[in-house]
Amino acid sequence: MFRIFLPPAELELADKKLLLLLGIAFFVGQYDMTILGLALPDIQKSFTISEEHLGKVIAIARMGSIPALFLALLSDRIGRRSMLMFTLLGLSIATGATGFARTTEEFIAIQFFARVFSTAEEIIAVIYVLELLPVIYRGWGVGFLAAMGAVGAGLASLLYGAVEFLPGGWRALYVIAALPILYLAWLRRLMPESAMFNRYVKSGKTPLFWQPFADVFSSHRGQMIAIGLIAAAFWFHVAATINFMSKYLQEAHAYAPQDVSLLYILAGAVAIFGNVTAGRISDRIGRRPTLAAGLLVNCLAVVTFYNTSGLLLPLTWIAMLFSFFAVEVMVNTISGELFPTSCRSTASTLRMICAVFAGVVGLTVEGSLYTLLGSHAAALSIMTLTSLLALPIVALVLRETSGTQLR
Repeated sequence: MFRIFLPPAELELADKKLLLLLGIAFFVGQYDMTILGLALPDIQKSFTISEEHLGKVIAIARMGSIPALFLALLSDRIGRRSMLMFTLLGLSIATGATGFARTTEEFIAIQFFARVFSTAEEIIAVIYVLELLPVIYRGWGVGFLAAMGAVGAGLASLLYGAVEFLPGGWRALYVIAALPILYLAWLRRLMPESAMFNRYVKSGKTPLFWQPFADVFSSHRGQMIAIGLIAAAFWFHVAATINFMSKYLQEAHAYAPQDVSLLYILAGAVAIFGNVTAGRISDRIGRRPTLAAGLLVNCLAVVTFYNTSGLLLPLTWIAMLFSFFAVEVMVNTISGELFPTSCRSTASTLRMICAVFAGVVGLTVEGSLYTLLGSHAAALSIMTLTSLLALPIVALVLRETSGTQLR
């Protein structure tokens, strides 16, 4: 079963080490995101944030993904390696600083910058992997990155189980991570530039700074709109769904922090297979059917999770997390494969911006629905149905990208 995580045998040892270094981007990003979701009740209490404003606070912090566009533009201009080094260094500083936030405003501002760096990190890492691996292993490669993210989420869950005993509580979870992230940035110092990007530069076609943005909308507008709408429809509800899980378990089902931590670890250990499994399956049967199945399963799992109890609660949590990883892997992979080297990072970032804006709107809408319905569970159950709107786009508009050679 665990063989699915092993890299292709024909890859050189140097490439395998490179994959591991690139996986750090997802490991760190998901650690940070998971801490925010798990510790949300503690953070809310520390800063005395009201229920109706809680979603808006998270939404503002998530908007940090939008400036990542400029870092991605630089990635298409000056290379992948330099931006991966810079963003991981910035993420280390922002993660550590989060633990010292004194007010709600400071917390939002620091998390805003953390999201800038983590978003750029993940996008550029996916692009690098797509440019590194042979065509038959690209889906697996992106799945491996997401699996590394799941390991980061697992570590966050494990540490959260001891949050009541740590000096500073939830703040310690951010401070603990800062120095290891800095060390990982140092390990990347010998990482080479993407070979495909080097060939592109040597061809003499390096564009002006804004040219990748122009290329996306002049030559690839239809596919850009399609993948952007799919990402928006999914993240409209997922941004709120993920961030309210721990709070829902603790308040609606009386889970203690240790119980939440245990559930996240055990369920996550099973759901982690969704990352690599989705990649492997899509390499064989195609990206579109895998994406469509992930969207449908995720919608059903979310609705059930927020309207059930007992044994079904952890089971639907596994299905929800498994399908979330599957959709994320597919959207990341397709976003990189649809576009040429000259604008690949830029297009992926534009897709991410669509997801972020949708997530921000979703978090804001969740607050309004909570006021109207009096329940986070009811609000989230209604919102998740929007992801079904992506299914016709996947079936009728999106181009199949598995097996295609990158340009």
